Amino acid sequence: MNTILLDGNSLTREQVIAIARGAQVDLDAGALAQVRHAAAFLADKVHCGEPIYGVTTGSGSNADKLLGAHRVRDELPGGNPQARGQSLPEEVQHNLIVSHAVCVGEPFPPAVVRAMLAIRINTLLRGHSGVRVETLRALAELLNRRITPVIPQKGSVGASGDLAPLSHLAVVLLGGGEAFVGDERMSGAEALQQAGLALLRLSYKEGLALNNGTAQMLACAVLALDELEHLLDVADLAAAMTLDAFAGRSGALREDVHALRPHPGQVETARHVRELLGGSTLLDIPYHLVPRFRPWTAQAWAAPEDRALSFDIAWEWVPADQRHGREAFYARFLPFRGGKKHQPQDAYCLRCAPQVHGAVRDAVVQACRVIDIELNAVTDNPLIFPDRPDAQHIEDQVVSAGHFHGMPLALAMSYVKAAVPVLASISERRLNKLVDPATSDGLPAFLTGNEDGTDSGYMIVQYTAAALVNDLATRAHPASVHSIPTSANAEDHVSMGANEARHVLDMTRDLSDVLALELLVAAQALDYRNDMLNAARRLAGRGDWRALAAKVVNAPREDHPHRAQFEREVQALTAQLAAAREFRAGDAVRAAHARLRETIPFLHRDRALDGDVRRACELVRQRAFAPMSASGH
Repeated sequence: MNTILLDGNSLTREQVIAIARGAQVDLDAGALAQVRHAAAFLADKVHCGEPIYGVTTGSGSNADKLLGAHRVRDELPGGNPQARGQSLPEEVQHNLIVSHAVCVGEPFPPAVVRAMLAIRINTLLRGHSGVRVETLRALAELLNRRITPVIPQKGSVGASGDLAPLSHLAVVLLGGGEAFVGDERMSGAEALQQAGLALLRLSYKEGLALNNGTAQMLACAVLALDELEHLLDVADLAAAMTLDAFAGRSGALREDVHALRPHPGQVETARHVRELLGGSTLLDIPYHLVPRFRPWTAQAWAAPEDRALSFDIAWEWVPADQRHGREAFYARFLPFRGGKKHQPQDAYCLRCAPQVHGAVRDAVVQACRVIDIELNAVTDNPLIFPDRPDAQHIEDQVVSAGHFHGMPLALAMSYVKAAVPVLASISERRLNKLVDPATSDGLPAFLTGNEDGTDSGYMIVQYTAAALVNDLATRAHPASVHSIPTSANAEDHVSMGANEARHVLDMTRDLSDVLALELLVAAQALDYRNDMLNAARRLAGRGDWRALAAKVVNAPREDHPHRAQFEREVQALTAQLAAAREFRAGDAVRAAHARLRETIPFLHRDRALDGDVRRACELVRQRAFAPMSASGH
C-alpha cells in the first residue's frame, strides 16, 4: 500500500502500520465535504454570538470564562505583543497548543508519531470536530513530506485525551516545537520552510480538536499489538522447537482434547503448534529408544563415521527383579532407561502451552476489538452535530461529552500488560528445563559436553532470560487503576491509558528477547537430541547388538544369571532402533532451526556468546521466522 485513503470510517490496524512504516495518505473527498460543512456551521454559530465551549469560552477549568469583545491585557502598559494580530477565539486555539506542549523524555520513534498523525487525521475526517479542510491537508502534508514532529514520550494522563503529546504533534504546524526531517532534527519553522509549507493559523476549535483525543495511546497500542501478534506466533514456534528437543508427547495438543475446553486462543495455539510440528518423528518416541547423554571419550565410537561425534550415549537396564508391579508397562516398553523419564505427561511449560499462550492470544484479540472501534471513533470534545433536525439550542448541536477519556483503551491494554510477562515466563521455564540436567530428559548439563569441566555452555543465557522476566513482571502493574486528578479537579478522573499503551509497547522488546533466547537454546538442544537418537539408530542399523549393549552402563557380566535375558532384550532394542525412521524435527521447526544456524553455529565448547545472543534477538525482531511461525494463518 503506497498511498492509503483516509475517510474517517474504515481505517484498519494494518493501514496504520503501513503508514507508520512510510506509506503516504490521501483524504477522501466525501469526508472533506462533511468537514467543510461542520466548519462552516461552527463559524456561523460563532458569528451569531452563541457561547460554545472551547471556542468562545476557555477550556478545562477555564470553561466558565466567556471570551470578551477585546483583550483586557491590551490596556496593560506595553500592550500585548503576544497577540500577533489574532482574535480572541484564534488566540485561545493557538494557546491551547503552545501552552500544552510540555512532555518530557526521549522522543517517540518516527513510527509512533506517524501512526498518531494518521489516527488524528482519520478521526477529524468524521466531520464532528469543526476543523477546516486546510488544517487536515496540513496534517497530511506532514506525513507525505516525511516531517516527523518531536514528541517526548511522557506527559499524557489519558484524559482529556493525550493533550500534551498531541500538542507537540500540532505545534510544528504553527512553526513551534521541533521535527525530524529524515534523520535531521530542526525547529518546526525550519522543517516547514524546508518542505515549502506555510505556517498554519488556527481557527475556531482547531486547537482543541487537534490535541483532544486518544491518538498517542492508540498509536502505541496498534504498534504493540502488531508486535504481539507476531510474538505469539514466535512463542508457538519456540514451544514447538522445545517440544521436539524433548522428544515430547503430542496428546496435549490433540484437536478433540481442546474441543472439550474451546477457548478460542487455546484452540488456535494447539492447532498452530500441531502444524509447526507436522512431519516430526521425534514426538511420542517410546521411552526406551531415547538414549541419554554421556560425555565423550576417545573410546566412545568405533566406526570411522561416528568419530566426529562430540558425545557418547547411554542407557540403564532394568533387571527383572525390579519390574514387580510394573509388568504391564514392561510388556509395552523395553526395560531400558535412557533420556526420557517413564511418565505419560510432559511438564506444564510444554503440556500447558496451548492454555497459556492461548490465554495471552485471547487478551490480544480483546484489545484488538477495542482498538478497531477506536480507530474510527471521534474522540475530541465538544462534538458537533450540524444537521440535527430537532435542535432548539446550541447545546443540542455542540455537545460536551467524554469521548476523549482513554479508559476503554487503558483497561484493554492493562489486560495485555498483565499477559506479556506470562508469555515470557513460560518461555523462560522451557529454556530452564532445557539447560538443567535434572529436568532435560537426558540432555547434557547446560547443553555442552564439558569434557574437561571448563565450560558453562548456555548456563548464563537462562540468567538473562530470568532477569528479563522479572523486569517485565515488575512493570506489569496496571497504570489504569491509579487516577490523579488534573486541571484544578475539573478533570477529576483520568485513564492513564497513554502510560499503559507505552509500557506495553516497550515491554514487547523484552518479550521478543526472551523468546529469542529460548529459540537459541532450543536449537542447541534439538541438535543434541536429534544427533543422539540418530547415532543410536545408526549403531543399531549395523546389526551388531553387542555394540549397542556396550552403551548400557549397567549391563550384567557374561556369567551373570540375567545375562541371557539382557541379551534378548538388548537385541529387541537394537531391532526397534534399526527399524525406526530417521529422527527429525517438524518441517517448520527444522526450517526455523536452519535459519538460526545460518548465522549461529552449534556450540561445541564455550565461546563468546554475546554475538550469538545479539543475532538471535535480531532475527526475532526482524521477523525472520514469520513465514514459518505464521504459516496457514
